[in-house]
Amino acid sequence: MMKLKENALLLIDKMKNLSYLFVFLFLVSCTSNTILKEPEDLIPKDSMRLLIQEMMIASSAKYVKNKNLETKIEYMSLVYDQFKIDSVRFQTSNLYYMSKIDVYQEIFEDAKASLEKQKKVYDDRVTRKDSIRNDSLKKLMDTKKRISIQDSLDVTTKEVKLAI
Repeated sequence: MMKLKENALLLIDKMKNLSYLFVFLFLVSCTSNTILKEPEDLIPKDSMRLLIQEMMIASSAKYVKNKNLETKIEYMSLVYDQFKIDSVRFQTSNLYYMSKIDVYQEIFEDAKASLEKQKKVYDDRVTRKDSIRNDSLKKLMDTKKRISIQDSLDVTTKEVKLAI
């Protein structure tokens, strides 16, 4: 009976050592080997920035009505056609840049900054158009008021002449 207990304790001790070995192997195998080899048809960084910028616009325009009042149109194929690439080339380039996170983050930050700059230009243009429209409406209203005041003055002058 004592021999059986010793064998069980010895087996438990070996299992602990084996579990420590597995944990160690697991931790060692989790090293970062995720930087991929540069593909032959890699999209350059500048083109990738422009491509991602256009893709952001296309993905956000999916739920906006176009001039034919249609929604849920897939614009990504148009972006691929514009840059003369296919989705596989984009996917391989995107995967490569994702493996280099600092470069990928720089690309996204540049694309976002460019989009914000474009938004500011369009917002300024809309504000300018609105102010021009408001100014012209104000001038039109002032002109109508002057005409109506002159008409009322003419009417009272005629009434005064008729009364005399």
